[in-house]
Amino acid sequence: MSGDGESGGGAHVQIGSITGGSQAFGAHGKAESTNYSVVTADPHHQHLLTQVRALRGHLPQAPERTPDEAALDAELDEVEREIGRSGRSDAGLLARLRGRLERYGAAAATAASVTAVIQAIAQITG
Repeated sequence: MSGDGESGGGAHVQIGSITGGSQAFGAHGKAESTNYSVVTADPHHQHLLTQVRALRGHLPQAPERTPDEAALDAELDEVEREIGRSGRSDAGLLARLRGRLERYGAAAATAASVTAVIQAIAQITG
């Protein structure tokens, strides 16, 4: 570090504080750094993600779920992962999910959540 308090690099060490890097101390010290990328979804995809998570919370948990409920949960999981990873979702996946939801929508326990997800998909796909 230079005498004026600037390190010349990305890290900055001050007594009681370390920012911008990993530090290890002692004979067996080990420094690890983990970086996370945050993907921001547009408002429509963010709304869809919120509705998908709500619907998944209303679905029965295994082993009580039917094969249709398990398939629906798998597609919801795929949409959730895709939006979480890229901030967007594939139009084909959304069309497939929308069709499954329209067939599944008669289930009284989840009807409101199904309707909310269908409306969120419609905002994205038209």
